[in-house]
Amino acid sequence: MIGALMVKKIIPKGYDLLNKGNLAEFMKDWADDSVFVFPGNVKVSGTIKGKSEIEKWFKHMFEQFPKRKFTVKNAFIRNICAFGATNSAAVEWEIEYSNKNGKEYKNFGVTVIEMKKGKAVAVRDYFRFTEYLKEAWGEV
Repeated sequence: MIGALMVKKIIPKGYDLLNKGNLAEFMKDWADDSVFVFPGNVKVSGTIKGKSEIEKWFKHMFEQFPKRKFTVKNAFIRNICAFGATNSAAVEWEIEYSNKNGKEYKNFGVTVIEMKKGKAVAVRDYFRFTEYLKEAWGEV
């Protein structure tokens, strides 16, 4: 039941690593040719391709938001009985964070993760609130 293990251990661990700012450990679960899609209308929105570019994106996020706390509410896996290393997961989360100017925000959303050979190959974020992203990212 590799799928069950992912839901109970691996996915929450990833969000804990984001909370702690442990980028090196977080990036170990990404494929070299992975793709990350971030929503909204800010300079960092869009599709980021390649592990090194995604790592730069998250480093910038950590600098912009030094305080962040993700809470995983639910995690779902497409194939709970998968014995192979190809699967998809969806994670419902909440976040409380503040930017480098000290302004506090809250949001919630879903992240969809596609995995192959045990690594994330495509990750897409969906946020409930995107209208204040320009302010949060310091673009206004």
